[in-house]
Amino acid sequence: MGRTSDGKERIVAAGRRLMEQRGYSALGVAEICKSAGAPKGSFYYFFDSKEALALEVIACEWAEQRRAWAEILEGPGAPLHRLRALFDSTAATQRSGQADCGTVSGCLFGNLSLELSNQAEPVRRALQDIFGEQAELVRAVVEEAVARGDARAADPAAAARAVVAQLEGQVLFAKLYNDTGHLDALWTHCLALVGAPA
Repeated sequence: MGRTSDGKERIVAAGRRLMEQRGYSALGVAEICKSAGAPKGSFYYFFDSKEALALEVIACEWAEQRRAWAEILEGPGAPLHRLRALFDSTAATQRSGQADCGTVSGCLFGNLSLELSNQAEPVRRALQDIFGEQAELVRAVVEEAVARGDARAADPAAAARAVVAQLEGQVLFAKLYNDTGHLDALWTHCLALVGAPA
């Protein structure tokens, strides 16, 4: 079976990389195992199905992203400065990915939402939970900005959902057009959504 100590991690890493590059449906278990340097039997030792791997990939990706989001949004500084830092970090990640491989990879969660939300209910629920957590992290920042008088959002929770949707949508456009210029207007749109002056 190979090195069982890191076999699962190698399969998850390969699955994550390939799903980011090519999506879910086009991938086969054999390709994932080949990329991971693991025999096919190893895959089924750790996972019941490709969907189970996708759920593990989603969980691992969000664990990393959530730490990064929390570090930025719950860190020091004025709330709107922290929110802008999140947008800047997202844009930088997309630009770095494009520089490395020539294409904008987009957001794994958004990509899988478009591809699987009507096909795999467990995946849909996992992604709903993640976008819900993202909106909650943003809501806390928007509420803080409103309390300081920096923003005028009447419903911070609704504004936060709109901010997350706008962020996700602009990343989707950047992927669709393979043009990170679509990310340039992120902050201006965000300010409008939270009721802050440009």
